[in-house]
Amino acid sequence: MRFSSLLFLTGLRTAFAAFGVIEGSGYIDVDTGNKLVYRVSTSNGDITSIKYDEVEYQYSKAYTQIASGLGSATVTYKTSGNYVTVTIGTDTLTQYYIAVSGQSALYIGTYITAEPSIGELRFIARLDADKLTGPTASNARGGTAIEGSDVFTVSGQTRSKFYSSIRFIEDQVHGVSGSGVGVYMVIPGNGYETSSGGPFHRDIDNQNSPSDDGAQEVYFYMNSNHEQTESYRTGFFGPYALVFTSGTAPSSSLDLSFFENLDLKGYVASSGRGIVSGTISGVSSSFTAVVGLNNSAAQYWGTASGGTFSISGVKPGSYTATLYKKELEVAKGTVTVSAGKTETLSLTSTESLPTLVWQIGVPDGTPSGFLNAESGEFETMHPSDSRMSSWGPVTYTIGSSSASSFPMAQFIAVNNPTTIKWTATSSQVGARTLRIRTTSSYNGGRPTIQVNSWTSATPAAPTKIDSRGVTRGTWRGLNEMYGG
Repeated sequence: MRFSSLLFLTGLRTAFAAFGVIEGSGYIDVDTGNKLVYRVSTSNGDITSIKYDEVEYQYSKAYTQIASGLGSATVTYKTSGNYVTVTIGTDTLTQYYIAVSGQSALYIGTYITAEPSIGELRFIARLDADKLTGPTASNARGGTAIEGSDVFTVSGQTRSKFYSSIRFIEDQVHGVSGSGVGVYMVIPGNGYETSSGGPFHRDIDNQNSPSDDGAQEVYFYMNSNHEQTESYRTGFFGPYALVFTSGTAPSSSLDLSFFENLDLKGYVASSGRGIVSGTISGVSSSFTAVVGLNNSAAQYWGTASGGTFSISGVKPGSYTATLYKKELEVAKGTVTVSAGKTETLSLTSTESLPTLVWQIGVPDGTPSGFLNAESGEFETMHPSDSRMSSWGPVTYTIGSSSASSFPMAQFIAVNNPTTIKWTATSSQVGARTLRIRTTSSYNGGRPTIQVNSWTSATPAAPTKIDSRGVTRGTWRGLNEMYGG
């Protein structure tokens, strides 16, 4: 009878876990009252244990943390009704971990007054790769480095943490899963408002450690120099959440209204925000039209439908508004937002559309449709990957070749020159302008042309972005145009 009673009582504790905080020596355990319990170090704020359904998923050799760890920090917590808020503070950074009674989620907010010393801002959940599987393209475990220390070959395929990236405008939920479990980073609503780079920027989402140690890393990169096109912002980042499920991905529509009552540094409640809505014109319905807002403090975006758009939850301030044809900037405007008000804005494309003699590809700010970009394959592999088509050099014939045979990237040591054959009619002979659009460049790369015996001057170097691009799976840069 004693053994029966003991087993029965143990079963009760598992089934009805108590929501709240248990203090230990050098740590606190936060129990969500569901299946999730996590441990926070009181010396530096690292999360040193993550148990879901009584299984440990935290990687044992490095911890879950903001930046690359804070070294030391002040750690406090507060319980108020159905919420536990853990506050981790340094002189320039405050990290919040919030538990909601009955929810298997770690809600997070990050506030900074200065950029971390590592030069980027990221939250990393370091999990056990033996229990959780992530995307193949970012599984570099056991790989051999082929570029820097972040691109590898594994079983004849190229892999990198960069090949997990997704454009911000599409990246609300990403994660890893295992037997009866899924762990997902959720960036809902305006969670990217203090990040940098705009709607089409992309950054690392996942990495299975290239060493054999086996860390399955799930990231929220808030800013970095990875093909970065604008300055970093400070302030409140998020809210975002690490959500645990039985395997399936959660919805990106999280109820975050409780954040308004937590008194978090830098957090702006819905009552302190406004709306921008209006119309767009001049963009063909065959392209996605996106409206972006940005200033030094925040960024927002929305997709137009039927010529109208609406962007809600915008912090007060004056913003530059940009209309994109897919990813190509085609109009600019300004708008000033006030709390509790709706501002109207109309944007009309000013894109120059001259009469064409011929054109290769479509000017939309992306390499879509070109060789090795027909299906977005270069987003998930290195240009040297054997699964890529040959880069050339290519000869393209006007009137018979297709854009899918024209390389999406020009490498001076790999596929130079690209030759275009054009037999002009008598009416086409004369002064003509050749426009070449590039989405990005590296190390000062820009085009020169030779027409029969005539060679163009070398254009001025483009604005430098201090980062690799195409070898990291991205095309997004500053969209230069050569040729007027």
